[in-house]
Amino acid sequence: MIHARPLAATILVVLSTTTCTLSSNGSQSPLTSVINEAWEFEKRENPLFATTTNEHRYDAELPSMTPANLARREDSLRAYLERLEAVDTGGLSVSDRINRAMLHDRLENWLAGLTAEEDRIPILADDGFHIDLAQLPTYAPRATVTDVENYLARLRQVPRYFREYIDLMRRGMQSQYTMPRIVLEGYDVTIATHIVSDPTASVFYRPLTLLPAALPDSAKERLRNAAREVIRDSVVSAYQSFLKFMEAEYRPAARLTTAARDLPGGDSLYRRKVRFFTTLDLTPDSVHALGLAEVARIEAEMEQVMQKVAFRGNLQAFITMLRTNPRFYAKTPDELLQYASWIAKRMDGKLPALFGRLPRQPYTVEKVPDHLAPKYTGGRYVSSPIQGPEPGRYWVNTYNLPSRPLYVLPSLTLHEAVPGHHLQGALTQELQGLPDFRRYTYVNAYGEGWGLYSERLGIEAGMYPDPYADFGRLTYEMWRACRLVVDTGIHWQRWSREQAMKYLADRTALSLHEVRTETDRYIAWPGQALAYKMGELTIRKLRGDAEQALGARFDVRGFHDAVLANGPVPLGVLEQQIRDWVRTLRDSTS
Repeated sequence: MIHARPLAATILVVLSTTTCTLSSNGSQSPLTSVINEAWEFEKRENPLFATTTNEHRYDAELPSMTPANLARREDSLRAYLERLEAVDTGGLSVSDRINRAMLHDRLENWLAGLTAEEDRIPILADDGFHIDLAQLPTYAPRATVTDVENYLARLRQVPRYFREYIDLMRRGMQSQYTMPRIVLEGYDVTIATHIVSDPTASVFYRPLTLLPAALPDSAKERLRNAAREVIRDSVVSAYQSFLKFMEAEYRPAARLTTAARDLPGGDSLYRRKVRFFTTLDLTPDSVHALGLAEVARIEAEMEQVMQKVAFRGNLQAFITMLRTNPRFYAKTPDELLQYASWIAKRMDGKLPALFGRLPRQPYTVEKVPDHLAPKYTGGRYVSSPIQGPEPGRYWVNTYNLPSRPLYVLPSLTLHEAVPGHHLQGALTQELQGLPDFRRYTYVNAYGEGWGLYSERLGIEAGMYPDPYADFGRLTYEMWRACRLVVDTGIHWQRWSREQAMKYLADRTALSLHEVRTETDRYIAWPGQALAYKMGELTIRKLRGDAEQALGARFDVRGFHDAVLANGPVPLGVLEQQIRDWVRTLRDSTS
């Protein structure tokens, strides 16, 4: 049990949410008005995000990151929060109380980031505004001539968009509010990959190769000619300027420290990140202690697996054997992708026994794009709008094959594809009656907790065929437990990068390459790594309580449907949601 007061512990919830209410005369209620207006504001301010929500009024635009527009956003967010706080909660339905609380958290966190000028660091160890932009070709509409012209209009704005972010990063340099220099090693590949001599070799040209057959050939030729020009003159030139800035200015000026506490206002920043990513009122020290306890528990289970295979030696020797034995590694990228695809398809067949509701949207298995792979994690899920022409994507990293052990692939696949992120995310997009902002709100503790819980579901689904695969599952669980220790160790206790890497390497069977990339991810993204274990522990606790309360009436399919019923919610809301499900089921069968 997590001994902490959830941020939303007092919010009640039912399993069938409804849309926000109207007043007695049929007009929008004050809550509905602020929800709708704040949602329109968010889409208007971030046109790229708007496109991913199937909102296409802003498809020709990129966001503005000028100081004046950032200040204007702050003022607007304060006004929305003031209106939201004026709403009388006494007369609200259960659903509307959840909506109000979640919108308040969403706007408050956005405002806090603007107030702290967090946009001065718009990059991570494996992400950034320039990387996000390179995903635009996968979701930009291309069905009509107007769609493609809007896409090209966006690309013409890339130099302006990059300049505004570079200006923000320069402001960060002046105050030592920068990414740590150590995590920028090898980062240039994420920029240099887009500096191509042939525009048709750019990822930004992809939509032009997928134009509908119904478009006239003359229109296709005109659009493709225009695309080659804009990619060469705007996109490539912007990436060239950004690369020059990173090499000549930013990296030399980047801070040498790694802890979030070492940033200006760092103590309050990290406490806020802990609260945001866990949705719980926890101190960094209490998270660290919980992590140590989980590490000890999982280590004991690892020892049991070693006994099953009659390994003679300690845990570190067993891990060394796993890292160096060729039998555990694919020989080609295709072999790795094929194994991941087989695991995914096999798990697809297990889903009806575990879930009453399954998503309509399919997913595919692809390799991590080359421009990301060297510093990227082992795999990740990339969602797509269910109304669009693209599937969800389970990315598998085929870079540096000796660092991609097969024994962890079942856990990775269950986490990122099904029953993890794809299943949960696609079902959320299909939910009826939720305000749109809820449909596109990602609560890390819920989503990543579900992903880690999904790995454990592989036990009852028979997805770990031998002790080595089961050890791979345990090493992934150990990895998430270590995150509680390492993230707080780096950002609160000021551990060095080497100290964090050693802690991970000694306790998990992750490859040393992954140990490095993961450590850099934690350094670059304070607090996010805490979400996984906190969410998983909560879901497991809720399932155990439900099984005990319901006995023979417990239905695992019903439990999973109940967890997923309202989409991502804070952990306190989820706890109340499952208590209500248990009470309703118990009362109906008593």
